[in-house]
Amino acid sequence: MSIIKINFQGNKTVECEYGTKASTLTQYFDIPGEKIAAVRENNEIRPMGTSLLVNASLEPILLDSPDGVMIYRRTLSFVLAIAAQKVFPDNGVYVGHSLGNSYYYTLSSGEKPKDSDIKKLDAEMKQIIKDDLPVTFKYLAYDEALQLFKKKVQTDTALLLEQRSSSYIKVNECMGYMDIYIQPLLGRTGLLRSFELIPYQEGFLLHFPGIGKRDKLDPFTDEPQIFKVYNDYKKWGRNVGVRVVGELNSLIAERKIRDYIRIAEAHQTRKMSDIANMIHEKKDKIRMVLIAGPSSSGKTTSAKKLSIELMVLGHNPIAVSLDDYYRGTSNTPKDENGEPDYECLEALDIPFLNEQLQTLYRGGEITLPVYDFKCGERRETGGKKIRLEEKNILIVEGIHGLNDALTYTIDRKTKFKIYVSALTQLNLDDHNRIPTSDNRLLRRMVRDAQFRGMKAAGTIKMWPKVQAGERKHIFPFQNSSDTAFNSALDYELSVLKYYADPLLRAVKPNAIEYSEAARLLSFLENFTPIPPQYVPGTSILREFIGESEFKY
Repeated sequence: MSIIKINFQGNKTVECEYGTKASTLTQYFDIPGEKIAAVRENNEIRPMGTSLLVNASLEPILLDSPDGVMIYRRTLSFVLAIAAQKVFPDNGVYVGHSLGNSYYYTLSSGEKPKDSDIKKLDAEMKQIIKDDLPVTFKYLAYDEALQLFKKKVQTDTALLLEQRSSSYIKVNECMGYMDIYIQPLLGRTGLLRSFELIPYQEGFLLHFPGIGKRDKLDPFTDEPQIFKVYNDYKKWGRNVGVRVVGELNSLIAERKIRDYIRIAEAHQTRKMSDIANMIHEKKDKIRMVLIAGPSSSGKTTSAKKLSIELMVLGHNPIAVSLDDYYRGTSNTPKDENGEPDYECLEALDIPFLNEQLQTLYRGGEITLPVYDFKCGERRETGGKKIRLEEKNILIVEGIHGLNDALTYTIDRKTKFKIYVSALTQLNLDDHNRIPTSDNRLLRRMVRDAQFRGMKAAGTIKMWPKVQAGERKHIFPFQNSSDTAFNSALDYELSVLKYYADPLLRAVKPNAIEYSEAARLLSFLENFTPIPPQYVPGTSILREFIGESEFKY
C-alpha cells in the first residue's frame, strides 16, 4: 500500500493512502464542508472528487472567494443544461454573454421561450439542487467522447474536440448527463443555494449572487447599452458563421483565416465609423468626446481610430490623456494597504483639469501637462499648446471618462461618452462561455511582457486589484455612456496564444500564481494559433502585441 503525505495550512501533515479523494479530508481544513467549492493542490485548483496521487499541499477554495464564485457559476450553468434537456427536449439552450451578475441564454432555434417554460426550467433546476446530487468527472476515449456529443446533438462541443489531440477526454457527469470538462465544478448540486431565472429580451437571464454575496441576490440592473452591443455582435457572428471556437479553428485549418481577419477588422472599423457619424450629427453641440473602459480594453487605439474617422468627416480632433493629470506619487491617496491608489478619481488633479477645459471652452490657449511615470511627477511645462478652434474636438481618454465628477464644470450636452470594452461574442461551445475578463487579462499579460518586461506571474498577481478598481470606478458608470464600442476581435485569442503560451509555461507549480496560469493554459488549448504577421498594422490588437502603425 502506497502512502502519501498531505500538508494543510498551519503546518498540519496527514498521511493517507495513494488515491484518497480530496473530499474525504475536509475535516482537516477546520472549515464546514458546505463552504468549500474546491481544493488547491500544489497551487492548482481541482474539484473535490480529485484523487490525490502525490505528496501535496492542500488548501480550500471557499465558495465566497473569487475562484469559488466562478466555480459556483459554472456549476449553476451545468445544472441549467441538465434541466433544459427535460424542459426543451427538441430545442437546445445557448449561453451568451454576461450582463452584470447574470448570463443571457437563448434557444438554439431562435424562438423566444415562453414564460411558462422558464418557470418549468426554474422548478427543474431547483429539484436537481434539492436532491443534492453528486457532480463527478471521468475520462472517455477520444472516439467515445466524439460519438457521445454527436449523438446528443452537441455539435459545437464535438467540433471543439477537433483541436484536441489527447487520446482521452475529461467530462463532467450528473444524472447521466455529460459535458466536456473545462474547469472544476462543485462536488454536489446541493451547494447551489441562490439563483433566479428572469425572462429578458428574446431569451432569459440566469441571475446569481455577486462576488462575496454568497446567498444574497442583488436586484438585477439592466445594461441596455452593453446588451445591444453584445447582441449585435452575436448576430454578426452567426451571419459570418463564427459563433464558437470550433468554427474559428476550422477556418484556420482550411487556410481561410486571412479573409476572416479582414472581415473582422472591417466590421470593427464600420462600427467606429458609425460612432463618428453619431458625433458628427451633433457637431453643433459636442465639443468633447470622453472614452473610458476597463484595463486592456483598447481605449488608446480606439481613440486614435475614432480620430481618423472624425477627420474623414471634416473634424480636427485633439487628443488629451487623463494620465497626464495625475497628481504625482507623493500626492496620490492611499488604499487600504497604505499603497498609492492610482485607480481612484482623486489620484487626478480634477480642479486643474477643469480649469484648463474652461479655458479651452472660452477660446483660450493652454499647455497640456506631461506626467513623467519614471519619477512619478507631473510637469506643467514642455507639453503641447492647444486651442479649441471651430473644427477642433477634444478626445479625452482615461478610466474615469464616464464619471461626470471628472468634468464637473462642463455642460453634459457638450460631452459625448463612449464605453470601450473587449466584449467577446465567441463561446467555447453552446454551454461554455468565454469570460471577457480572460480576453483582457491575456491582452494585458502579453503587453506587460512586450513593453514592460513583466513576467506572467506579475500580471496575474496584480489582476485582482485591477478588477476591484474596475468594479468600483468603471462599471458603475457604463450605463451613463452615449454609446459603447466593442474592441474585441474574434480571432485575437488565437493570436494571443502565440505569445501567452510560453509566458504562462514559465510560471512554475511552486508559485501561488500557478493555479491561474494553469487555468489559462488549459483554456488556450482549445485554440489553434494564428501567426502574428497576419494581424494588420492598424489593428487594436497591435496595441498589445506590438508593431502598430500608430504611435503611443
